Amino acid sequence: MRKALGILGIIVVVAVAAILIYASTKPDSFRVQRTASMNAPPEKIFPYLNELERWREWSPYETRDPDMKRAYAGPKGGKGAAYEWDGNSNVGKGRMEITDVATPNKIVIKLDFIKPFEGHNTAELTLQPKDGQTIVTWAMYGPSPFMSKLIGTFIDMDDMIGRDFAAGLAKLKTIVEK
Repeated sequence: MRKALGILGIIVVVAVAAILIYASTKPDSFRVQRTASMNAPPEKIFPYLNELERWREWSPYETRDPDMKRAYAGPKGGKGAAYEWDGNSNVGKGRMEITDVATPNKIVIKLDFIKPFEGHNTAELTLQPKDGQTIVTWAMYGPSPFMSKLIGTFIDMDDMIGRDFAAGLAKLKTIVEK
């Protein structure tokens, strides 16, 4: 019996070591992005992205906690506009601030997550006119610390976050094409 437990213990240690080693080989940064084509000019879409209070109309994260606390700071939109949220485990706690704007084609956002995990990333929303439509891309990128690499060993973060981005872009498309 002791020999079997000893062998089992060795197997568990080797498996854990293998997972940790594998996680350490993952890239030191990540990028998730999704794109949607919308039948609306960039000038019509841009305010929904640039004015953070309007994110409530289309962002998939806004519906996950009806009691989420929200606070806005700075200008209504554009560089310096900020939004803080504090919600349940589905949305966590964090802050985003627009750091750069190229009207009506690009918005760069500093994104700081506080709970459930700390993370500091960049989000970009770009609008590119093409053949009478606008190609809207929602991207997030940043460093991938070891804990993120370890979680990413078990959960496909690109798929999980990407689904949210695709859902948000689909809702935005519905709104701007009315």
